[in-house]
Amino acid sequence: MIATPRDAGDHDAPPDDGAAAHSRGSFFGRRKGHKLRAHQADLIDHLLPHLALDIGTPAPGSLTELFDDGTESVRLEIGFGGGEHLVAEAQAFPRTGFIGCEPYVNGMAKILTQIEAHNIGNIRLFAGDAAELLAWAPPRSLARIDLIHPDPWPKRRHWKRRFVQDATVAAMARILEPGGEFRFVSDIDDYCAWTLAHLMRSPDFAWLAERATDWQQPWPDYTMTRYGAKAEREGRKAAYLRFRRL
Repeated sequence: MIATPRDAGDHDAPPDDGAAAHSRGSFFGRRKGHKLRAHQADLIDHLLPHLALDIGTPAPGSLTELFDDGTESVRLEIGFGGGEHLVAEAQAFPRTGFIGCEPYVNGMAKILTQIEAHNIGNIRLFAGDAAELLAWAPPRSLARIDLIHPDPWPKRRHWKRRFVQDATVAAMARILEPGGEFRFVSDIDDYCAWTLAHLMRSPDFAWLAERATDWQQPWPDYTMTRYGAKAEREGRKAAYLRFRRL
């Protein structure tokens, strides 16, 4: 993996575990990019309201209640980007409910296009801050959380903006069922080391790697995202980290 250089002006900044920032929410960055096409805008206006979670209302006793009868478990993908991985997982596991969290409007428009085209019924969406969603959901209600190629915020003064912090690790521990997993993918070695440090000092998680290939290669049936494919073309190797909730 290729390290991302730190900003020269940041070398004296003290480390920050992000607790203060994440108590107020964890989203930093753009919410909208290029102008939406007419059909994408129509999906945002008319399809998204049927799939969107309203965390202003009380959470259900079980997140499976958000989906059709027969849903056996629920998984969450944080920051799904263009939605390639989330859509592939939802199609492969029809009896699992999937929640996709993405505050970026253009990413939301892309996944809505795929949901409509493939008539996918087991995805619900949250166009906001994942930390707020974790705080809203009932305890032990998720089987798995995926965080795939998140923004690394490479400058040291911005590390508090990374999603993985002590506060969010604790929030994930609360919401994951025993034996559930947190899966993390990044081609930025500094963020991988950061994530390992935060998860391994948590008493609630165990790193599942037993040999180097366990983190050097994707897990079986992993769907490569466009960003991941681009990173590979540019010579950046990703790490695939899996942690089990104890």
